[in-house]
Amino acid sequence: MDERPASAQSAQKGFIGSIDQGTTSSRFLLFDSTGKPVASHQVEFKQLYPQSGSVETCIEEATKQFLAAGYDVSEIKAIGVTNQRETTLVWDSNTGDPLNNAIVWPDTRTQALVRDLKAKKGALDLQSVCGLPLSTYPSSVKLLWLLHNNSKVKKAYEDSRLSFGTVDAWLLLNLTGRFVTDVTNASRTMFLNIHDLKYDDILLDFFKLDRSQLKLAEVVSSSHPDAFGCIQDGCLKGIPVTGCLGDQSAALVGQSAFSPGMAKNTYGTGCFLLYNVGNSPVISKHGLLATVAYDLGKPVYALEGSIAVAGSAVKFLVNNLGFFKESHEISDLALTVKDNGGVVFVTAFSGLFAPYWIDDAKGTIFGITHHTERGHIARATLEATCFQTKAILDAMEKDSGHKLLELAVDGGMSNSDLCMQTQADIIGIPVDRPAMREATALGAAVAAGFAIGFWNETDVKAMNREGRKVFSPQVSQEESEKMFKRWERAVEMGRGWIE
Repeated sequence: MDERPASAQSAQKGFIGSIDQGTTSSRFLLFDSTGKPVASHQVEFKQLYPQSGSVETCIEEATKQFLAAGYDVSEIKAIGVTNQRETTLVWDSNTGDPLNNAIVWPDTRTQALVRDLKAKKGALDLQSVCGLPLSTYPSSVKLLWLLHNNSKVKKAYEDSRLSFGTVDAWLLLNLTGRFVTDVTNASRTMFLNIHDLKYDDILLDFFKLDRSQLKLAEVVSSSHPDAFGCIQDGCLKGIPVTGCLGDQSAALVGQSAFSPGMAKNTYGTGCFLLYNVGNSPVISKHGLLATVAYDLGKPVYALEGSIAVAGSAVKFLVNNLGFFKESHEISDLALTVKDNGGVVFVTAFSGLFAPYWIDDAKGTIFGITHHTERGHIARATLEATCFQTKAILDAMEKDSGHKLLELAVDGGMSNSDLCMQTQADIIGIPVDRPAMREATALGAAVAAGFAIGFWNETDVKAMNREGRKVFSPQVSQEESEKMFKRWERAVEMGRGWIE
C-alpha cells in the first residue's frame, strides 16, 4: 500500500525542478505535472557576485521538503534555469576564478562610457542588428567598463584567458560544467545578431572586442535535452538541466503567452513588459527593445519595455526612509489617503529605461506641500511603475499597430490589489492576475519539461487557470489621461541631473 500523501500519489508523471536566480534572491522550486509547486526554498543575499552557494542551498533545502512530503529524488525528471539578465560576470578561463564582482543589470557606472559610444560612427546602426539601443542596460557596456577600469580583467583579455558570461552561463558552468547560454540571455548582450541568432562581428568590432581574446558561451535554444548537461554534485547529481530562459522570457512562457499579440508584465525589482510578436523580430521605432522571447523548438520574438525601478522603489521606502518595515505594507499606508495629493515620484534611480531612455535623470519627487503625508508618497511610488507601464503600452501599440486588450501580470508588486487596480485605471484595460504568481519559475520548468516531452503547449495552457482575479478600469478615460499628462510633465522635469 502506498502510504505517501494523496498529492504525492496523484503525481504519476513525476516533477520538474526550477532554479530561479534573481536580483536579490535565489530560489529552487519543484512543480508537479499540473504545474503546481510542491516544494520551494528561497535565500536572499546582498548584491555581490559571482557566487553559486545560494543556489546550492536552495536546491538542498527544497529537496528536503520534497523528500519529507513522501516523494523521491528519482521522480525529478529535469531542471530548468531562469535568471536575471544583462548582469555581467568575468572570470579567468584557465582557473575559473572570478576577476570582479558582477555588475548587476541596473548599474549606472557606465553612463559616461555610453555617452562616448553613442558619439561613435555606426552607433545608430546597432539596434537594427541586435535589437537593443545603446544604454547602461546591456552586458556589452558593462564588460567594456571592466576592460577599461580593472587591470586584472584587462590583463586576462590581453592573455586570451578572459571568459565573459551572463548569470545563466556562470551558473551552468558551475552546476553542470557546460559553458553555454540560451538565446534569450544572449540577446541581451548586444553581441548577438537578433536575426540569425549568432555572435556578430560587426557588433563585436564596434566595441573593439577580439573573439580570439574573449571566451563567449555557446548559444543554444531555450529547451534542449542535452545542451546544458547534468547536475554534477549534490543531492540532485545526475539530473539533467534541459531548459534555460532569461527571467522575463520565462515569465512570458509561464503565463502561456504563446500566440502573437499576447503580453505579460512582471513587477519585480524592475518591471518588464513583453509582447509576443511571432517568428520575426520587430525593431522598435518608439523606444522599445527587440528581444528573443523564447526558443522551445523555433525562435519566437518579443517587443519589450523595461522599467529599471519598480519593487526596488518600495524597498527604498523601507530601507532608506523607514516608511514601514515590510514591503507589502505599502498598500496599507497608501490607503490612508484617498489619492496621491498631487505628488508625482519619478523613480529614476538608474535613469529611466523604456520608452524614455533618459540616462541623466535622477529620482525626483514633485508636488510636495505642507499637506503631503507619507501615504501620498506611497501612492506615488506605486503609480510610478503604473505610469511607465502605460508609456510602454502606448509605444507597443505604435510599433505593432495593435492595442492590447488585456494585460497578464505577475511578480511581487502584483500582490497589491491597490497597485493592480491603479494599473487598470491608468492603462484603461483589464489586468489579469493568476492565483499562483511564480510565473518566472514555472516558465523555466516548462522549458525543461518541453525538452523531454514531459509537457506540451496544451498542458501548459491549462496550468494556473483557477483563482485568477481580473481588475477592470474604474476611472474615466479623461481622468486617466489627466493623471498621465502630469506624469509625463514630471518626466521632462526630471532630466539633466547628471552633468
